[in-house]
Amino acid sequence: MTSAPFTIRATTPDDWNEVREIRLEMLQDTPLAYTETLEEALGHGEAEWRRRGARGDAANGISLVAVLDDGRWVGTMGCVSFRDEPWPMLVSVYVASAFRGAAAGVTDALLAEVEAWASSRASGLMLHVHEDNARARAAYERRGFVVTGSTIPYPLDRRQRELEMVKRL
Repeated sequence: MTSAPFTIRATTPDDWNEVREIRLEMLQDTPLAYTETLEEALGHGEAEWRRRGARGDAANGISLVAVLDDGRWVGTMGCVSFRDEPWPMLVSVYVASAFRGAAAGVTDALLAEVEAWASSRASGLMLHVHEDNARARAAYERRGFVVTGSTIPYPLDRRQRELEMVKRL
Protein backbone atom coordinates (compact mmCIF):
# COMPACT_ATOMS: atom_id res chain seq x y z
CA MET A 1 0.00 0.00 0.00
CA THR A 2 1.27 3.42 -0.97
CA SER A 3 0.40 6.77 0.52
CA ALA A 4 0.94 9.74 -1.77
CA PRO A 5 -0.59 13.19 -2.23
CA PHE A 6 -3.61 13.10 -4.51
CA THR A 7 -6.56 15.25 -5.41
CA ILE A 8 -10.15 14.31 -6.17
CA ARG A 9 -11.83 15.91 -9.15
CA ALA A 10 -14.63 15.34 -11.62
CA THR A 11 -13.86 13.92 -15.04
CA THR A 12 -14.28 15.91 -18.26
CA PRO A 13 -14.64 14.95 -21.92
CA ASP A 14 -11.02 15.99 -22.47
CA ASP A 15 -9.98 13.26 -20.01
CA TRP A 16 -11.13 10.64 -22.51
CA ASN A 17 -7.76 8.89 -22.82
CA GLU A 18 -7.28 8.63 -19.04
CA VAL A 19 -10.91 7.51 -18.63
CA ARG A 20 -10.17 4.76 -21.15
CA GLU A 21 -6.92 3.72 -19.50
CA ILE A 22 -8.33 3.44 -15.99
CA ARG A 23 -11.40 1.58 -17.27
CA LEU A 24 -9.19 -0.97 -19.03
CA GLU A 25 -7.11 -1.31 -15.85
CA MET A 26 -10.27 -1.88 -13.81
CA LEU A 27 -11.55 -4.56 -16.13
CA GLN A 28 -8.21 -6.37 -16.09
CA ASP A 29 -7.87 -6.15 -12.30
CA THR A 30 -11.33 -7.33 -11.22
CA PRO A 31 -13.47 -8.34 -14.21
CA LEU A 32 -16.42 -9.58 -12.14
CA ALA A 33 -16.84 -6.17 -10.51
CA TYR A 34 -18.20 -4.57 -13.66
CA THR A 35 -20.94 -5.16 -16.19
CA GLU A 36 -18.72 -4.62 -19.20
CA THR A 37 -16.04 -6.95 -20.53
CA LEU A 38 -12.52 -5.92 -21.45
CA GLU A 39 -13.26 -6.94 -25.03
CA GLU A 40 -16.29 -4.61 -25.14
CA ALA A 41 -14.30 -1.73 -23.68
CA LEU A 42 -11.48 -2.20 -26.17
CA GLY A 43 -14.03 -1.78 -28.96
CA HIS A 44 -15.08 1.74 -27.94
CA GLY A 45 -13.86 4.74 -29.90
CA GLU A 46 -12.89 8.19 -28.71
CA ALA A 47 -16.48 9.48 -28.85
CA GLU A 48 -17.62 6.90 -26.28
CA TRP A 49 -14.71 7.67 -23.95
CA ARG A 50 -15.44 11.41 -24.23
CA ARG A 51 -19.08 10.69 -23.36
CA ARG A 52 -17.95 8.79 -20.28
CA GLY A 53 -15.61 11.62 -19.30
CA ALA A 54 -18.56 14.03 -19.51
CA ARG A 55 -20.23 12.12 -16.67
CA GLY A 56 -18.18 14.23 -14.27
CA ASP A 57 -20.69 17.02 -14.79
CA ALA A 58 -23.88 15.13 -15.62
CA ALA A 59 -27.30 16.26 -14.41
CA ASN A 60 -28.09 12.84 -12.96
CA GLY A 61 -24.65 11.68 -11.89
CA ILE A 62 -21.01 12.30 -11.16
CA SER A 63 -17.74 10.66 -12.13
CA LEU A 64 -14.71 11.32 -9.94
CA VAL A 65 -11.04 10.42 -10.08
CA ALA A 66 -8.15 10.43 -7.63
CA VAL A 67 -5.12 11.94 -9.33
CA LEU A 68 -1.57 11.87 -7.97
CA ASP A 69 0.54 15.02 -8.11
CA ASP A 70 2.38 13.50 -11.10
CA GLY A 71 -0.94 13.21 -13.00
CA ARG A 72 -1.40 9.46 -12.63
CA TRP A 73 -4.97 8.31 -11.98
CA VAL A 74 -5.14 5.86 -9.06
CA GLY A 75 -8.85 5.62 -8.42
CA THR A 76 -12.28 6.37 -9.75
CA MET A 77 -15.83 6.27 -8.47
CA GLY A 78 -19.15 7.29 -9.91
CA CYS A 79 -22.71 7.78 -8.79
CA VAL A 80 -25.90 7.99 -10.79
CA SER A 81 -29.53 8.73 -9.95
CA PHE A 82 -32.06 6.54 -11.71
CA ARG A 83 -35.70 7.62 -11.90
CA ASP A 84 -36.97 4.28 -10.67
CA GLU A 85 -34.63 4.03 -7.66
CA PRO A 86 -35.14 5.93 -4.40
CA TRP A 87 -31.40 6.43 -3.80
CA PRO A 88 -28.48 7.19 -6.10
CA MET A 89 -26.32 4.21 -7.05
CA LEU A 90 -22.58 3.95 -6.51
CA VAL A 91 -20.94 2.68 -9.72
CA SER A 92 -17.57 2.12 -11.40
CA VAL A 93 -15.59 1.88 -8.18
CA TYR A 94 -11.88 1.19 -8.57
CA VAL A 95 -8.67 1.94 -6.69
CA ALA A 96 -5.28 0.76 -7.98
CA SER A 97 -3.91 -2.05 -5.83
CA ALA A 98 -0.99 0.00 -4.48
CA PHE A 99 -3.45 2.63 -3.20
CA ARG A 100 -6.07 0.44 -1.53
CA GLY A 101 -6.75 0.48 2.19
CA ALA A 102 -7.50 3.06 4.83
CA ALA A 103 -3.90 4.24 5.14
CA ALA A 104 -3.78 5.37 1.51
CA GLY A 105 -7.10 7.19 1.89
CA VAL A 106 -8.10 7.07 -1.77
CA THR A 107 -11.29 5.05 -1.34
CA ASP A 108 -12.44 7.14 1.61
CA ALA A 109 -11.73 10.43 -0.19
CA LEU A 110 -13.61 9.35 -3.30
CA LEU A 111 -16.53 8.01 -1.27
CA ALA A 112 -16.74 11.21 0.80
CA GLU A 113 -17.18 13.23 -2.38
CA VAL A 114 -19.77 10.83 -3.78
CA GLU A 115 -21.67 10.88 -0.50
CA ALA A 116 -21.67 14.69 -0.49
CA TRP A 117 -23.10 14.70 -4.00
CA ALA A 118 -25.67 12.00 -3.19
CA SER A 119 -26.77 13.54 0.11
CA SER A 120 -28.01 16.64 -1.71
CA ARG A 121 -30.39 14.37 -3.62
CA ALA A 122 -31.42 11.58 -1.25
CA SER A 123 -31.10 10.17 2.25
CA GLY A 124 -29.02 7.19 1.23
CA LEU A 125 -26.76 5.54 -1.27
CA MET A 126 -27.04 2.07 -2.81
CA LEU A 127 -24.80 -0.26 -4.78
CA HIS A 128 -24.65 -3.73 -6.27
CA VAL A 129 -21.64 -5.96 -5.62
CA HIS A 130 -20.96 -9.35 -7.19
CA GLU A 131 -21.62 -12.19 -4.77
CA ASP A 132 -18.05 -13.46 -5.22
CA ASN A 133 -16.33 -10.10 -4.74
CA ALA A 134 -15.54 -10.51 -1.04
CA ARG A 135 -12.84 -7.82 -1.03
CA ALA A 136 -15.23 -5.15 -2.30
CA ARG A 137 -18.05 -6.26 -0.04
CA ALA A 138 -15.77 -6.04 3.02
CA ALA A 139 -14.58 -2.58 1.96
CA TYR A 140 -18.18 -1.38 1.65
CA GLU A 141 -19.13 -2.88 5.01
CA ARG A 142 -16.20 -1.08 6.69
CA ARG A 143 -17.61 2.14 5.27
CA GLY A 144 -21.12 1.62 6.63
CA PHE A 145 -22.92 -0.23 3.84
CA VAL A 146 -25.18 -3.13 4.78
CA VAL A 147 -26.56 -5.98 2.69
CA THR A 148 -30.32 -5.64 2.21
CA GLY A 149 -31.03 -9.23 1.22
CA SER A 150 -32.13 -8.18 -2.27
CA THR A 151 -30.22 -9.51 -5.24
CA ILE A 152 -30.25 -9.07 -8.99
CA PRO A 153 -28.81 -11.28 -11.72
CA TYR A 154 -25.25 -10.39 -12.71
CA PRO A 155 -25.65 -8.98 -16.24
CA LEU A 156 -22.66 -10.86 -17.70
CA ASP A 157 -23.79 -14.24 -16.33
CA ARG A 158 -27.40 -14.33 -15.17
CA ARG A 159 -26.73 -17.52 -13.16
CA GLN A 160 -24.64 -15.39 -10.79
CA ARG A 161 -25.99 -12.70 -8.44
CA GLU A 162 -25.20 -9.18 -7.35
CA LEU A 163 -26.02 -8.24 -3.78
CA GLU A 164 -27.70 -4.95 -2.99
CA MET A 165 -26.05 -2.86 -0.27
CA VAL A 166 -27.20 0.48 1.14
CA LYS A 167 -25.94 3.22 3.39
CA ARG A 168 -27.99 5.93 5.02
CA LEU A 169 -26.48 9.39 4.60
